[in-house]
Amino acid sequence: MSCQMQLTDFDAVSFDCYGTLIDWEAGIGAVLGPWASAHGVTATSEELLERYAQIEARWEAEQPAALYPDILDAAMRSLGASLGVDVSAAESERLATSVGDWPAFPDSPAALRALSQQYKLVILSNVDRASFAMSNARLGVHFDAIITAQDVGSYKPTLKNFEVLVEAVRAMGVEDGRLLHVAQSLFHDHVPARSLGLPTVWIDRRRARHGWGATPPPPETPTPDWTFPSMAGFAAACHSEQNE
Repeated sequence: MSCQMQLTDFDAVSFDCYGTLIDWEAGIGAVLGPWASAHGVTATSEELLERYAQIEARWEAEQPAALYPDILDAAMRSLGASLGVDVSAAESERLATSVGDWPAFPDSPAALRALSQQYKLVILSNVDRASFAMSNARLGVHFDAIITAQDVGSYKPTLKNFEVLVEAVRAMGVEDGRLLHVAQSLFHDHVPARSLGLPTVWIDRRRARHGWGATPPPPETPTPDWTFPSMAGFAAACHSEQNE
């Protein structure tokens, strides 16, 4: 943890959603697992997620204006091709339309409600508006601003997404230096956020598991200012500092 900053130094907190607040690995795995079993694919669930992560990130980089359901559809087809398995239209559509089924991490709703008493809350997410609306219903909290890949026209880790975030927070009346970004993904969030000088919190959801799961490994190893194993731990630390 940074010895120079306190969690009470911030007025707004921005969040990645998928992997941080919503358990996208469980959601994606619920589609990939049965599909792999049906086609005799012997890869483990972790191997499927890691292979999928690279493919999805490539599609996002190559098709920055595509809506997230179309990214999911294309990634599913590419995953099948990489494993030598044909993917039917119904199978790719199953993943493309699955975001609303992806569960929230159990601690996310309560942590967000607590944090909303202390900070302005902002979402910076790699999905489209309709997909996030379904996830927001699971989170059950009001966000002061919602920025999706659809709004920006590109996907994280593109710097433009974070530049739009900074401008949006300024427009809310938050002074520079008073925004804290919270995310699980080092690849999608911490590397670009740190390159712009944003303070960050790492929610290390995969701390007990080997590998990178549904997130590609980062091209470099960033150093977050704080690390917590869960949103509950982060919210508790914020509350504790506020009441010191």
